[in-house]
Amino acid sequence: MISSNRDFYAYLDEMNIIAILLPLSYHQGLSATFALSNGSDEKPLIINEQLQIEKNRKYICRFNEDIEFGKSYWIIDEHGGRTDLQIGAVIRTEDFDQKFYYDGQDLGVRCENNQTYFKLWAPTSTQVKLKLRLPNSTFSEILKMKREERGVWSLVVHRDLELYQYSFLVLINQEWRESVDPYAVASTANGEVGIIVKLEKTKREKPILPPFKHAVDAIIYETHIRDFTIHPNSGVQHKGLYLGAGEVNTKNKDGENTGLSYVKDLGITHIEFLPCNDFAGVDELDQNKLYNWGYNPTHFNVPEGIYATNPCDPYARIIELKQLIDNIHSQGLRVIMDVVYNHVYIREQSVFEKLVPGYYFRHDQFGLPSNGTGVGNDIASERKMVRKYILDSVRFWMEEYHVDGFRFDLMGILDTATMNEVRGICDSISKETLIIGEGWNLNTPLPVNQKATIRNQSKLSGIGQFNDAFRDIIKGNTFYLYDKGYALGNEHYYAGAMEVIAGSVGLIKKEHPLFNEPSQSVNYIECHDNHTIWDKLMSCLGEADEKIRMSHQRLATGLVLLSQGIPFLHSGQEFFRTKQGEGNSYRSPDSINQLDWDRKSQYLETVNYIKGLVQIRKTFPCFRMRTAAEIRARMNSLPLTAPLIGFIYQNPDHEFSEVILLINPLNKNHIIQLPEGEWVVIADKYYVGIDSNHRKITGEFFLEPVSLTILAKK
Repeated sequence: MISSNRDFYAYLDEMNIIAILLPLSYHQGLSATFALSNGSDEKPLIINEQLQIEKNRKYICRFNEDIEFGKSYWIIDEHGGRTDLQIGAVIRTEDFDQKFYYDGQDLGVRCENNQTYFKLWAPTSTQVKLKLRLPNSTFSEILKMKREERGVWSLVVHRDLELYQYSFLVLINQEWRESVDPYAVASTANGEVGIIVKLEKTKREKPILPPFKHAVDAIIYETHIRDFTIHPNSGVQHKGLYLGAGEVNTKNKDGENTGLSYVKDLGITHIEFLPCNDFAGVDELDQNKLYNWGYNPTHFNVPEGIYATNPCDPYARIIELKQLIDNIHSQGLRVIMDVVYNHVYIREQSVFEKLVPGYYFRHDQFGLPSNGTGVGNDIASERKMVRKYILDSVRFWMEEYHVDGFRFDLMGILDTATMNEVRGICDSISKETLIIGEGWNLNTPLPVNQKATIRNQSKLSGIGQFNDAFRDIIKGNTFYLYDKGYALGNEHYYAGAMEVIAGSVGLIKKEHPLFNEPSQSVNYIECHDNHTIWDKLMSCLGEADEKIRMSHQRLATGLVLLSQGIPFLHSGQEFFRTKQGEGNSYRSPDSINQLDWDRKSQYLETVNYIKGLVQIRKTFPCFRMRTAAEIRARMNSLPLTAPLIGFIYQNPDHEFSEVILLINPLNKNHIIQLPEGEWVVIADKYYVGIDSNHRKITGEFFLEPVSLTILAKK
């Protein structure tokens, strides 16, 4: 039966409530009685309420029997008309969640000992079939699956089905649908169907990495697999691919380090890659046809094929992504995976909507899909099997691919309970796992106190959040291109700058601080989104000399590295990355998005300056204090005239026991009086040095225009 053949409609909206819609064109929408039939006997329904909705009369009916999910039921009206009972809003009830929650770790497919096991969670299906096909074959084999407890369907095929293509056929509301396995770990090109593989063939041992004791010890470098190496002068052989991103000892035309070796030399601890699970918006069979950042997720546990040497070989993308991560680990660095569990590319075409319609996504008060993400759907992370899926996926990437951390895109769509369980799963595997996310408050139908947002940071103590206050105070409003921030000379941001430099934990703004602890603040001025700061500077200070613009960006980037919290750099930020003024390059060509390795040589002096600040952060504990209490005890402001900022730090157990940070965002000189004693210059506008002979000063000190200065005393 298809929907056009139904004279009227009936939906199971709660475990014992059925909503029946009779069109006014059908017996004027009137029926005094309704009965529920399972094909052999009928039970009368109790009509609780009637109301007219547009051209239909709606009947809210109650029954006292239990519906047996997996069976077909019919509603019969007083005229003898009948319609099938469809699964309605019941799937979004707590009772449904409790009844069908399955905690097994065996969903998906596994192939071992000449047998292949399949399990699928599809509680609202009345039939499920497995569709198998050999590669390069047009013949499909259809096998029936057996319904078990908790809405799970299973099948054991007594054959080794490695490399078979497979999908599931499900019968829901009298309609057959075909879907890829949501737990698929390999697929055909462009993710059309799943492929059965043996992951044990790709197994690798995770090497021992340098200790990572605390989140604030991280220095994150965000990049995109293709952008990272696609430039003609990257010196990389496998440009734009997993293998290319893992190549070492690559050099540009000037003989300067590029790629992974460059990132290591810069002093980075964590490379964060934009999404590398399977996504839409590209053509894996023509890798140069389309570009996309990757925020169109389709298959969450399948590596994206656009970055593989052969997207038609299901093992290639798996092995090559694992090799990339291995190569990064071999350099002593860690990998953060950008994950997009907040939405899918197209809800109606997603595996979730095909297999359990309406369950995986939030709906508003009118029963329509919510759209807090802005892309047409919001994942309902608060539902038990949705949460389980996210947790299973996180576990999979950590255990199978040895990922070291996660960046949660639009984390504010997700709920705090799910995110805390993510933290628990990660800790059970490695307590060194770094978790960060975008805690924006988005318009999704989830209670405000349950959203994983900055507002609820006190409920998310083990998770860092992108600090948009830091971003907009230091560089200026991201969404107003011409707004200048503190580092661009705007004195109005002075007080805010003092607070965010001190970790946004209330050192300056004592009431209602943004965060409880510095490890919750991810400090950044630039990421893949929006304009690069260089392009913003070209708009704000386009008439200024290039050296002035460079000074402002060096200052802003320096503040990212020297502020309390977790510093986050966008790849190429240290050599003035430009996207030619493009503010949303999610599908722009390589000419806009590529990391231009020629600029690294062009601005090598600034690269080395930023490298020096990275080393200062690593060497001086006072720039990465662990707790808010430590910040309050060891960090004090100096009495300078606004908008100059000065902080003095106690730096115990170090060669230099006191440190001063001085900041002048204005394009003019200033003379200040230093605290008593002999101070040495660790860094100024042009110079950074830890091991060199330091210039010694006392008394008055000359602050260069648009600069930061670090002084230390033994």
